Amino acid sequence: MASNNINPMQLIGMMRNSNNPNDFVINMLEQYGGNGNPIMKNLIELAKKGDSSGIEQIARNILKERGFDFEKEFKDFKQQLGL
Repeated sequence: MASNNINPMQLIGMMRNSNNPNDFVINMLEQYGGNGNPIMKNLIELAKKGDSSGIEQIARNILKERGFDFEKEFKDFKQQLGL
């Protein structure tokens, strides 16, 4: 089981060994997130396949379960990123 502590040297190594930003993020999620979490494992598989609509649907479902409006939250998120 991977440790939740992020080792900076491992992180640098992962960046160097990644072919692109998507690979880096997927590798990081596999290393540091989702240990035993079926939703995270599903999200990682969807990301590997490039299934952004599947990822969005999971996000919509999680936000709905928690009483949030996806459209509003996504708009706020994009504004924070300056998009």
